Amino acid sequence: MTAQELRASLLQEAVTGRLVPQRAEEGSAEALYEEIRQEKARLIAEKKIKKEKPLPPVTEEEQPFSIPATWRWVRLGSISTYSQPTEKILPSQITDDLWSLDLEDIEKNSGKILTVKKAKERRISGTRIKFYKGQILYCKLRPYLKKILVAPADGITSSEMVPIWLYANINPLYLVYFLKSPATDFYINSVTYGIKMPRVGTNTMINLPVPLPPLAEQKRIVDKLEELLPLVDAYGEAEQRLAVYEARFPDALKQSLLQEAVTGRLVPQRAEEGSAETLYEEIRQEKARLIAEKKIKKTKPLPPVTEEEQLFPIPASWKWIRLEDVCSMKITDGTHQTPKYATKDNGIPFLSAKDITTQKICWDNIKYITTDLHEELYKRIAPQKDDVLLAKNGTTGVAALVEENKIFDIYVTLAVLRPEKRLILPQFLWRLVNSPVCKRQFDSHLKGIGVPNLHLTEIRKILIPLPPLAEQKRIVDKLEELLALAEHIHEARR
Repeated sequence: MTAQELRASLLQEAVTGRLVPQRAEEGSAEALYEEIRQEKARLIAEKKIKKEKPLPPVTEEEQPFSIPATWRWVRLGSISTYSQPTEKILPSQITDDLWSLDLEDIEKNSGKILTVKKAKERRISGTRIKFYKGQILYCKLRPYLKKILVAPADGITSSEMVPIWLYANINPLYLVYFLKSPATDFYINSVTYGIKMPRVGTNTMINLPVPLPPLAEQKRIVDKLEELLPLVDAYGEAEQRLAVYEARFPDALKQSLLQEAVTGRLVPQRAEEGSAETLYEEIRQEKARLIAEKKIKKTKPLPPVTEEEQLFPIPASWKWIRLEDVCSMKITDGTHQTPKYATKDNGIPFLSAKDITTQKICWDNIKYITTDLHEELYKRIAPQKDDVLLAKNGTTGVAALVEENKIFDIYVTLAVLRPEKRLILPQFLWRLVNSPVCKRQFDSHLKGIGVPNLHLTEIRKILIPLPPLAEQKRIVDKLEELLALAEHIHEARR
């Protein structure tokens, strides 16, 4: 049960006589109603209120639910001043320090006052309605907002607010809770008029059936609601926090698992798997040999990772290196020219950053370029299976793994990371680049104001912790297992 449902249930229990027990010594509402009748007669005789046409008794057909024997069905107009003229006040009569209550100052549903302003702080034109401390203020405009409250002080308000006095010391909070109860709320909103600005009519409210308990029971009902509703509010806040947590759960857990993975805490280290240092040195020597044999071109080496640069401690068998150090070719991006697009039937797939926002390549809404342009672009960079595509514009820092042999081209918003597979697994590189470790570094190197972007120079120098190859595989396998479990839990909770 949600907090909203629980609140509604409590209010309905309250106005049907099931929230607190009845007590014989507290008398009956019948006697209370007689007091109300006598008080109204006295006030009429004293010309303090106007004589009204008697309202008919509430018929059995009008009663929406059963009530205790000590209660009585009455009409709102017979126990309140709803049908009496409101006290109007002209702009010239309004003093600067008088509280001026506007509809937007009241929180919907709760009736809490959000803003308190004096008359001098508002531009008041036209006649306003005067109200007094202790009166019920009922908003007849868009009653589904349930802007209903007991006035904490004297003030003025819009003509859309109806100030109400209750006779015979009827508890005003009891009536407020009744007006907010589900049955009443449903009925009132079913008989409103007006489409854009629905209102409830005066005659409807005057004839509204009200379940009236004895005074003492009204107080006990209010006291019990005042005790329980704050707990419901707290429950609602916890419910909202839980909803936020559940919405964030898959991603938050994923990021936590990735953080554990790239810091060496997800799986244990094994001595027999060697070290990343040894593996890195072997590959470095092999590259030197191939350069000497003129089989590959010599590139400008990246600066080694200093001890001061290291972001956090890593296992002894791991090594801090730079992102391009684990790539078999220089990190580069796609074409910088805006291409001429073609149709799907006669074109070549053309990917940009928008196509990898989920850390997967989404082929559903991609664009296509001509075969001639493809042949030109493919000479520069030919993406292939196991490459990692990194968004350097737009959703910066998001990476996707190319998981199939497919011919396509890329725009400048994507960079290609081609892993040296003897040094790093493509799946591990993909997870690593999407981890908080890399994300924080990418964010710190963003350039530009309107559309932030990552420069290739900065991407190449990103620091990464490198485990031995065998440990990388164990990390990837464990991640796949745990992420699948997390997704299963998330789906089960929906």
